[in-house]
Amino acid sequence: MSLSSSQTLTISGQDLVKNGSRAPREDARAGLKPSTPTKKPQPPKPENAITIAVSSRVLFNMEKEQQIFEQQGMEEYIKYQVAHEAEPFRPGPAFSFVKALEAVNTQLRELYPESEELFDVVLITNNHAYVGLRLINTINHHQLFIERFCMTGGNSPIGYLKAYHTNLYLSADPVKVHEALGEGIAAATMFTPEKMTEVSETQLRVAFDGDAVLFSDESEQIFKAHGLDNVFLELTCFLHEHKGDCMASFSVFVPQGPLKGFLEVLGKLQKKFYAKGQRMDCPIRTYLVTARSAASSGARALKTLRSWGLEIDEALFLAGAPKGPMLEKIRPHIFFDDQMFHVEGAAEMGTVACHVPYGIAQRIPRKGVKDKETSQTVK
Repeated sequence: MSLSSSQTLTISGQDLVKNGSRAPREDARAGLKPSTPTKKPQPPKPENAITIAVSSRVLFNMEKEQQIFEQQGMEEYIKYQVAHEAEPFRPGPAFSFVKALEAVNTQLRELYPESEELFDVVLITNNHAYVGLRLINTINHHQLFIERFCMTGGNSPIGYLKAYHTNLYLSADPVKVHEALGEGIAAATMFTPEKMTEVSETQLRVAFDGDAVLFSDESEQIFKAHGLDNVFLELTCFLHEHKGDCMASFSVFVPQGPLKGFLEVLGKLQKKFYAKGQRMDCPIRTYLVTARSAASSGARALKTLRSWGLEIDEALFLAGAPKGPMLEKIRPHIFFDDQMFHVEGAAEMGTVACHVPYGIAQRIPRKGVKDKETSQTVK
């Protein structure tokens, strides 16, 4: 299957909701007057918040507008946006994830009214401020609590991510994602399934791959340099705790990967619910979904997480089995993987999947898989 984050590919617990709160035709017809927002709680200070930066093209469906930009140029794009600024965009792949973040914030405010340890969603886009009114009106239309905007007028937004203390950056543009990872910021390219599954309204569910996502790509590096036999040797040595006889390049615990910090902040919030006796009803749930086998890799992965002081709620070691069916059962709001094969498989089953282009296994995407966006693409 060919997959592009600029094209559309066409799960959970209690209280399921479709990805996107309105039917597409209803949203397309909905007239939108510039609205006056109702009173909202104050956003947390950036230095205290868990900041999630999202591009406009993953938060909303902007495929038609993107086609106008690509085919007719910037001036026609601006004219179209201004002419349609009273029409809301339909939800994009990140929409349900953002709604789930807001649901967690609501519960945190009830338990800790004075705390600013909350999710803070920042809209990061290289759109011109001249066309930003449609984005603001759309956010008010969907009743999203997004107070921070960064509209860069065609320039790269990457330089602003550190200023916002960004904990996670989601974009449809793999070039921007590469740049963010290069700056040490957790980032991923988000893709849109053709038909998104239903997800929970009351519990945020986040699923991670292991190698090159939560952990480093150490095993892949050994495989590339020394072959598969040495990877098995390392794993066997670890299980028998004879590390002195094993390859010197391996440590007992796996080094961290690019999204370890994001799991860390999720765990920090989970502990706030545990402190109030809500471990079993925690509105945040995390998953490790790896193609590795439990016998060869499970102990090392779980001991590494423990050494970091982190918990994972559920761990699935699939031993090479496809991830898509398992993700369909989990129904996460978001899934992170470093291999496009698994991203495509997840998307085929309706999961919103994100590609983390990190590690030695990464390559230039095949023709047909490559995102159509460039540094000049409007996001």
